[in-house]
Amino acid sequence: MKKINILASLLLGLTLFTACDDDRTSNPTFQQPTTFVLNTPAYATAVYDLEKSASVELTCSQPDYGFTAPTIYTAQVSLTNDFSTDGAYLTLPSTYTSAKMNVSASEIARAATNLALSNGKAEDEFPITTKLYVRLKAALTDGKGEIYSNAIALDNVRVYFALDPVVLPATMNIIGDDLGDANPVEMVPVNGNAGMFWHIVYVPAGGKLKFNIAKTYDGGEFGTSATLVDNATAGLSGDGDIVVANAGWYLVVVKSTIVNRDINYTVEFNKPTVYLLGETVGTWDLLGDNKFTVPADGTSYFVSPPFQFTKEVRMCVKLGDLDWWRSEFIMFDDGVISYRGAGNDQERYVGSAGKKVYLNFMTGKGKYE
Repeated sequence: MKKINILASLLLGLTLFTACDDDRTSNPTFQQPTTFVLNTPAYATAVYDLEKSASVELTCSQPDYGFTAPTIYTAQVSLTNDFSTDGAYLTLPSTYTSAKMNVSASEIARAATNLALSNGKAEDEFPITTKLYVRLKAALTDGKGEIYSNAIALDNVRVYFALDPVVLPATMNIIGDDLGDANPVEMVPVNGNAGMFWHIVYVPAGGKLKFNIAKTYDGGEFGTSATLVDNATAGLSGDGDIVVANAGWYLVVVKSTIVNRDINYTVEFNKPTVYLLGETVGTWDLLGDNKFTVPADGTSYFVSPPFQFTKEVRMCVKLGDLDWWRSEFIMFDDGVISYRGAGNDQERYVGSAGKKVYLNFMTGKGKYE
């Protein structure tokens, strides 16, 4: 009987010991790690050609959080070994969950390219060979326990120009609540002139406008940051939004140019001069007698002079010294203004002698009467 009691006591003690051990395991105590070592690669002095490599292998020690826990690693790179000044280093987008990681060579190249450009390098100087410094950031999956490793140097890194080419915009929109139901207004590309757009709009007194490749506000919009040219006494001002002091119809033109890796914009406000030309009026010259009258408000029509002959209708606005057909348009019986834009020569419409064209550029519609 005594032996049975002793055995029972031993089993009970063992059970209590196991329960306590399980409790410690399921409720670990977090500790902030104090060391985190990024190992120097064996070939740190060799040439790393980022254009011909898929990745760069890095290994590190695991931060000691007091227990085994999933850890997220992120790589940062610098050309100057400065990891304290904003802009002197960049964090790569990919993350890793292993202390042995293959860091994307293309991500390193993009970051190094940006850093080199910010340090005064020009695109035509690439590829470059440079020393590159790398460090790691580690943290638990909830962001707790953030710690940075030492920085290691890769002595000879060949960096190709890894950024996408900067291209001129293919679309442009005028946005702003003051455009009323027409918001946004999709601008018309100028034929054969990449990055140039036009449209005729009505803006009320004090109206505010911006421009964007997208048809909404998405962070890419611009206003007074563009170079503003007021050829129509519009009274342009503002801080961000372009404020138009004087109500009226305006032929708005946007020109875009690439300077280094930036796109610079010029916004012109011009008088809204619309011409009828061609066989209906017996001349291909842009004459004052063939201008449309300009309405006083935003709901009325631009009105052409009457057709002299029953012939094909041709209409345009004139943009600087460009040929008129680069900014021409037509309207068919459906009453919708059809812009040539960047497209080919349009279909033809024959207008009857004595009739006029009525156009409203805010609604995009008109009529022949």
